[in-house]
Amino acid sequence: MTTLHPQARALLDRLAADSGAGFDSMTPAEARTSQYGFAELFGPGESVVAVEHWFIPGPTADLPARIYRPTTTTAPGPALVYFHGSGFVVGNIGIFDSPSRALANRTGCVVVAVNYQKAPEHKFPVPFDDACAAVAWVIDNADELRIDRKRVGVIGDSAGGTLATAACLKARDTGKPMPACQVLIHIPVQFGEATPSMLEFESGYLLEASAMRWFGEQYLRDAHDAENPYAAPMRAESLAGLPPALVATAEFDPLRDEGEAYGDRLRADGVATEVRRYGGMIHGFYGMCGLLDSAEELYADIADFTTRWLAASD
Repeated sequence: MTTLHPQARALLDRLAADSGAGFDSMTPAEARTSQYGFAELFGPGESVVAVEHWFIPGPTADLPARIYRPTTTTAPGPALVYFHGSGFVVGNIGIFDSPSRALANRTGCVVVAVNYQKAPEHKFPVPFDDACAAVAWVIDNADELRIDRKRVGVIGDSAGGTLATAACLKARDTGKPMPACQVLIHIPVQFGEATPSMLEFESGYLLEASAMRWFGEQYLRDAHDAENPYAAPMRAESLAGLPPALVATAEFDPLRDEGEAYGDRLRADGVATEVRRYGGMIHGFYGMCGLLDSAEELYADIADFTTRWLAASD
């Protein structure tokens, strides 16, 4: 193990000085308000060619979406459907505006950021159903969106990554069009497992183990949901047939071990998978380009991965 990166330590010290109650002592509304501080951590957004505001029809509600276009080309190109981090409870596409702009510019992909519904008002399977509907809608409406339906990938950080890979599982199981690749950034794939990283980094590293327990209580309807592979992808009997994956983990993250174990299972089931651990980093470093150099490294790795797997076919 390396040491905590000085930039990550400085960020944690800054947050500790301003910290208040943990998520587990907040109401969902209070937790959502607290998340707006992340917009400051992400910094000002880069310019993109265009940002379009759409509504995606979901099973129970129309889902707000922002489409970020990095170029002026009208030829159908690659796209990424993005699900933001949230613990299934907090966050929205406005808070993650800056990372979405950076993602579009770094990858050259049209980015479709989806504001799925949140627990506890909308428990599992509602956010999952929203994610599946969004992926299917983007592929089905590729011509109108000016993207190549064969070059649509999914990406998500934290709970958003769980939704991204679960949507791939559902597409496989139902024979629906499959995303061409998946990018999964420090994601939870199970509930209630005391992995070594969950114990070692239980508190003091931005994401608290107590917060993970609270998120699970908000999201799941009962204990049976924790065994459902669409809520906890690690519970899937097989991961065979899923699209190529980039699994990114942070060294000082309670979720590190389960993310890497999920990557190992993908490989074992024949999925082309790259697992990359970012040394000295903490949960949530995705998007913090102005504060953490490793965030830029992550974007470069995402760009390399998506360029290869979303390349135009002959």
